Amino acid sequence: MTIRAVVWGENVHEQENKIVGDLYPKGMHQCIADVLNAEGGIEATTATLQQEEHGLPAERLAQTDVLLWWGHAAHGDVSDEVTERVCEAVWSGMGMIFLHSAHFAKPFKRLMGAACNLTWREAGERERIWLTSPNHPIAHGLPNPFDLEHEEMYGEPFGVPEPLETVFVSWFQGGEVFRSGLTYKRGAGNIFYFRPGHETYPTYHDANVHKVLTNAVKWAYNPASRVANPTDAPNVPVDQAPEKIVERGPRLHQDGEEGFR
Repeated sequence: MTIRAVVWGENVHEQENKIVGDLYPKGMHQCIADVLNAEGGIEATTATLQQEEHGLPAERLAQTDVLLWWGHAAHGDVSDEVTERVCEAVWSGMGMIFLHSAHFAKPFKRLMGAACNLTWREAGERERIWLTSPNHPIAHGLPNPFDLEHEEMYGEPFGVPEPLETVFVSWFQGGEVFRSGLTYKRGAGNIFYFRPGHETYPTYHDANVHKVLTNAVKWAYNPASRVANPTDAPNVPVDQAPEKIVERGPRLHQDGEEGFR
């Protein structure tokens, strides 16, 4: 079965910065989609911040198996409505991959329930990425370690919840280290955070990064049917209890009445 992926791109730097525009003339989102489309079994399309509903109406998310998200300069421009819609899709079973500066994206912070802060430096230094879980599906086929000659530094502490798995750890020329490949489960959805991808460097032209992205999409894909209405909290009437009971006390809500949120 073909995995339906959507690559969401902020599409701001590509329009405003010549260096970024020259590196990614069709946008980082299209570059990543092209990488995924070159891999058998994945069909990738794109969406951007500037489109109506940021390119992510409910109908499209319902048909998306894995959503990849790149953002940096315009996190605050993402609507709360779309943020909640994306999170509900993840809770229902959609896979989600957050890239580089998406650690501060609204959907990531909502799903993590944390500050997601870190230290950083933009100096084009070498990043060495170690496979801390070399038998993980996302690490399949990668050398250990592999280098990116120019990258932005992210350093610990990284203000996220403890992950299910740490797939990659990075070392930078300046001496810092960072947990650069983390997996989570939120509801029925698989989540992967992958650190590299600063816009002024050719990270998404790197063959090892391509391998990470295609592996991650396949890992994040959940073939099971989506969970319907993942945020529902139904009021179960007394006569529908699995075991017969007799109501014994006063109540605040009547049968069928919704609870407070």
